[in-house]
Amino acid sequence: MTASALAPDASRLLPGTYDRRRRINRAYLVSLDEHALVQNHRIEAGIGDQAWHLKPSVTPGVENGWARHWGWETPGALLRGHFVGHWMSAAAREIAVTGDPVLRGKLAVVLDELEACQDAGAGWVFGIPQTFLRRLAEGREVWAPQYNIHKTFMGLVDVYRDLGDERALRIAHRAAALIAEWAREFERDEFQAILEVETGGMLEVWADLLEATGDDMYRELLDRYDHRSLFDGLLAGEDMLTNMHANTTIPEVLGAARAFEVTGEERWRRIVEAYWDWAVTRRGTFCTGGQTSGEIWTPPFAFAARRGTKTQEHCAVYNMIRLADVLFRWTGEASYLDYIEANLVNGILAQQHPGTGMVSYFLPLQSGARKEWGSPTEDFWCCHGTVVQAHTRHSSLAVYSDGEAVTVAQYIPVRADVATAAGRLVVEVRTIDDALYVGPDANAGPGGPAHRPHALRVSVAVESPPTVRGRVRMRVPAWTAGEVHVRSDVAVVRRGSFVEIDHPGGRTEIELGFGFELRTVPIPDEPETVAFVEGAVVLAGLVDRETPLIGDSSDPATLLAADDERQWSQWLTRYRSVGGSAGIRFVPLNEIVDERYAVYFPVVAPA
Repeated sequence: MTASALAPDASRLLPGTYDRRRRINRAYLVSLDEHALVQNHRIEAGIGDQAWHLKPSVTPGVENGWARHWGWETPGALLRGHFVGHWMSAAAREIAVTGDPVLRGKLAVVLDELEACQDAGAGWVFGIPQTFLRRLAEGREVWAPQYNIHKTFMGLVDVYRDLGDERALRIAHRAAALIAEWAREFERDEFQAILEVETGGMLEVWADLLEATGDDMYRELLDRYDHRSLFDGLLAGEDMLTNMHANTTIPEVLGAARAFEVTGEERWRRIVEAYWDWAVTRRGTFCTGGQTSGEIWTPPFAFAARRGTKTQEHCAVYNMIRLADVLFRWTGEASYLDYIEANLVNGILAQQHPGTGMVSYFLPLQSGARKEWGSPTEDFWCCHGTVVQAHTRHSSLAVYSDGEAVTVAQYIPVRADVATAAGRLVVEVRTIDDALYVGPDANAGPGGPAHRPHALRVSVAVESPPTVRGRVRMRVPAWTAGEVHVRSDVAVVRRGSFVEIDHPGGRTEIELGFGFELRTVPIPDEPETVAFVEGAVVLAGLVDRETPLIGDSSDPATLLAADDERQWSQWLTRYRSVGGSAGIRFVPLNEIVDERYAVYFPVVAPA
């Protein structure tokens, strides 16, 4: 089975955790001054540092009290100008899904500014000077100019793809001609050496622009940006990742994926499959589903020594979710959806501040560490860019279609309007009691559950005209314990990792219960050190140092007991340690804000 993502305006979040996070993100996108977003592009174009930016700032400590962007966006910084591409990408998706008029107005101003910069700069539309490319080619020190350039390209392309904005496409196409002219100055081997310095998603942009324009210039650029030292090594079965910078290569492989989708050349697909094999299958992940330590791919299954304050870079989490999405669409294999779920719950949610929307660049896995949050205008890290994109894309990961059937991939509250071969189906997915993980029959009387029942309960409603039929498949998460509990007014069939119904037309309602258990997940190279996971949710213990637990590492019941189970008729994921000298409370990792915590605990047997 292959599947397609729905058009952005065909799927919209319903109230719940993911929509709350989206709204926080939207508020942040709106809060940013559209002129400040392009401050470096204007300076580079020689338009000048004029009075349009001189507006009182609400951010303490900003120089002269005026609104500016600092951190990586400080004028003169080597990656200055990168963030506006992320902002455009996020704004375009939010507008496409919700029609947001405020963001639409801000985006129009940003495009006006970029167009003016390009006109003033003879086609150059980026926030860094062209001389950075010369420095790159000469091997002089410069921080990833192509990575930076890609971000502006990415934003323009996403505005075109999500909103059909021809002006954004024209700006990107004109700028691409300058990059092509520069690339032609070098022999093939010379340019391969240039590709050894981080290029971001340039390959992906060329594939996108080839699809959009059909211009053969982009075929030439695809060939130029074919990173042979990486791709040929992967195809030869070599480990090209261990101890390498992760988010240098993930975007390159996403480019290979788009190159396959646009050109149909099988070599590109084989590169993607080989990359996943080495990045995930042969390497493993932390209990969170994420990887990397200090932005670097760890050696295969060697995690014990790499639990630091800089584990699980957000950019890598976001881009690996994108890669898993690609592979699910190509193969229909549910394992990619399980991977996405784990990284959404324990990465994307866990690394966004639930109040401010700011990002935690890393997710510390060192015991007693704290998440370090970015600020609205003082940092603008790379992960600051991917977090604003990530929270505009939840609905696109929830439901897919292959033209004949609809797949409910993630149990995110969403309403999807799906065009199938038979006609239009509307699918609504809701989590019962509006919680990520809740138990059934919370108010059960005599004979009901005596303690916290473990199940994720969801409802799926399908509506269509009476004559429009369709098949709907719903993922059975890999963590499901026991049989899937189903209540439905039509027959439900289990096929592998999915349950399926044949919707007869009209309205069909299905209620699903996926049982789950608290389980321990050991570190592969230190098996007596474990994390606690319930369903897809990693738990964190509220401690300020590494703290051993006493019990059996394979039996979580000897280590944790349910705690603070019932509040206001909802069943919450809370535990406390047992058998030790001091109790430790455990809560979902994605609820941790400023507390010190630990995820992995050494376990010692009772005396």
